[in-house]
Amino acid sequence: MRRSVWIGAAVACLAAGSALAQSRGVSKGEILLGMHTDLSGPAATYGVSSSNAVRMRFDEVNASGGIHGRKIKLIVEDQAYQVPKAVQACNKLINRDKVFAFVAPLGTPMNNACFKDQFAANVPNLFPLSAARSMYEPYVPVKFYGAASYVDQIRSGIDYFVKNRGKKAVCVMYQDTDFGKEILEGAQLQTKKLGVKLVEATGHKPTDQDFTAPITKLRQAGCDLVAMGTIVRDSIVPYATARKMGWTDVDFLGSAAAYDLVVGAVQGGVTEGFYAMGLTEMPYADSPNALVRGFVEKYKAAYKIDPNIGAVYGYVAADLTVTALDRAGPSLTVDSFVKGMESVKGYRDIFNGPEVNFGPNIRQGANSSFLAQVKGGKWQRVTEPLSF
Repeated sequence: MRRSVWIGAAVACLAAGSALAQSRGVSKGEILLGMHTDLSGPAATYGVSSSNAVRMRFDEVNASGGIHGRKIKLIVEDQAYQVPKAVQACNKLINRDKVFAFVAPLGTPMNNACFKDQFAANVPNLFPLSAARSMYEPYVPVKFYGAASYVDQIRSGIDYFVKNRGKKAVCVMYQDTDFGKEILEGAQLQTKKLGVKLVEATGHKPTDQDFTAPITKLRQAGCDLVAMGTIVRDSIVPYATARKMGWTDVDFLGSAAAYDLVVGAVQGGVTEGFYAMGLTEMPYADSPNALVRGFVEKYKAAYKIDPNIGAVYGYVAADLTVTALDRAGPSLTVDSFVKGMESVKGYRDIFNGPEVNFGPNIRQGANSSFLAQVKGGKWQRVTEPLSF
């Protein structure tokens, strides 16, 4: 009897040990992923569309049987583009939900605020909707980003305008956040390199609505190019304000954060002529790319609204995540996932984005961007990909 009890106890201990060895967020039939994003704040146009597209890609995978027999489950938390709410959302996803990884989390300051606890729990951060250098530097094995940084985007744009359009007096209008300061730093670095003046800079809160004073200040400074550390609404309103004031002998240049369907399609042609740096093709229903047209049709059928660039970023983030999960093999752990991610070479998305390559110690998959301009209510490429 004692021997039977001992054997039973040993079996129970082995079973418990096996359960403990199971990777967090991974079971026999499921992979649990998390996403903190803005569903109700100033960047909700990105958060809603990107989370929709992430779900759409995962739904496609699940409908085909999942990955190595596991279905993907996504938990989305609204952080309203506020750091305190982002920290709460991250804590829930890490400690209560125990997700395997974060996919397409939105916002520079929000990601930065979550990193310490996230990486302490060994939770990967995959393809955030932020192009800050902190998304891939300093090196952490479990953080991956797939495109050019804000700093290099704005440097490429300023380089083009100075060398090809003869700009000599650069100004910066930026959100007084981690994101905006990346644009400011990029402008400082490139103007110094080119020997042109950075004559003025103005900061604002993401929630500010009146830009008359900062636009007046920049105009009085004599800017001929304004680099914008702005997103959607705070790109549209300052540009419209400048044009209403009759300030037309100046160009405005946003980063990829301003390269948005909404910015290009403002009624009345308010943003006509606005420039921004792009990473991929805009998802227009009449795109010459059949794959993009198919994506637009499927997204609109699912969510009853046209996709914007946030949807593109979300879909690509999810697809890259799926690629790495598949390469990780049936025995999914963080280590096997990292190896799967590092094996990604020559990846191309369906939106004519840059080729993505990872590897050991390589956590930024690509670094080129292109200049685009609003013409006739749509974004059109001005240049081929630019990079340093």
